[in-house]
Amino acid sequence: MSDFYQAGLISTLHRLGNPDLDRIEAELTWYSKERPLALILPSLYSELQGEALKGIVEELKKVKYIEEIVVTLGPASRDEFLHAREFFSVLPQKTVIIWNTGPNLREIYRTIEEAELPIGEEGKGRSAWMAYGYILSKQKFHSIALHDCDILTYNRMMLARLCYPVVNPTLDYHFCKGYYSRVTDRMHGRVTRLLVTPLIRALQKMIGYNIQLLSFFDSFRYPLAGEFSMVTDLARVIRIPGDWGLEVGVLAEVYRNTSLRRVCQVDIAENYEHKHQELSPEDASKGLHKMCVDICKSLFRTLASEGVIFSEGFFNSLIATYMKTAQDMLKRYEDDAAINGLFFDRHAESLAVETFTKGIKKAAETIMADPLGVPLIASWDRVTSAVPDILNRLKEAVEEDNR
Repeated sequence: MSDFYQAGLISTLHRLGNPDLDRIEAELTWYSKERPLALILPSLYSELQGEALKGIVEELKKVKYIEEIVVTLGPASRDEFLHAREFFSVLPQKTVIIWNTGPNLREIYRTIEEAELPIGEEGKGRSAWMAYGYILSKQKFHSIALHDCDILTYNRMMLARLCYPVVNPTLDYHFCKGYYSRVTDRMHGRVTRLLVTPLIRALQKMIGYNIQLLSFFDSFRYPLAGEFSMVTDLARVIRIPGDWGLEVGVLAEVYRNTSLRRVCQVDIAENYEHKHQELSPEDASKGLHKMCVDICKSLFRTLASEGVIFSEGFFNSLIATYMKTAQDMLKRYEDDAAINGLFFDRHAESLAVETFTKGIKKAAETIMADPLGVPLIASWDRVTSAVPDILNRLKEAVEEDNR
């Protein structure tokens, strides 16, 4: 039985009983007449070959409340872009492909850089940001939903529950984050379970509980989930990291730019399965090890902007506190696995904690050497202020690619 417990600073919308897909989709279809909704799919070309994206497309064919689907494509040649256009052409909704590495979009990126504004490194963050810009250029959408293209357990209910809190005017949330369980014969989600949650709680022990931002982060059941919906006004003003710190960075910007009572999280799936990253314990440039470093850098720089002062001694104490907190959490997960008959590899879980400890150390060294680091990708309101016609030029570039 699902719980209905409310904790933390934001609303939690649980999965209770047997959700009625027909009802929720009918309501979304009605509300979307006045509050048009666009869906962003950040996709790598390689995902077009996988089973997950084929299943997602089949489910999206049945969705009637999405007015436009924007596929923002990772690095791709012209032939790959043309294949992607053909692949997604089966969708009944208006669908456009943003060819981020094509000549028309390269010119848009170049124009923004010439205005001395940061556009970040190539990756999911920048691809999503460019999709925000295209949707803003249409000047017709009330809200945006985004989810990844590698979800093996995808279904329409997942999307409907993700969109409902933002599109329904009675609820009227500005930002909604999806959450879910990631369990097969064992627990997954190591970065959330063994890095983010224990690190945030270690920081609370050291800094104190008066830093509301940390309580905000700790309110999310799955802060690294890639699924969310938001109003387009929020997409206009947020700045985001271009690396693996994307999800933490977006939450920090949401915290700064909207009221806490306008933020919620929703249980979108009974279970969720997608591709798993390698731990890469010996190489901080790959896998979950790199993800850990990027997340920690984003978190530390966000806290620095809130007035937290870091020092070498602080980081030494933080690492010790994190290790103790993570080991305590690890024991809880082991006990949880035992009562549910799940496989639990204590050595692998301990190795993950050790690897994340290395990642925290590396992130701390980077912060001490360069407190500011790479600037966040500029918000679209800043970009349009510097280059007033940029959104029109972006819309024309995307439409030309899709003719």
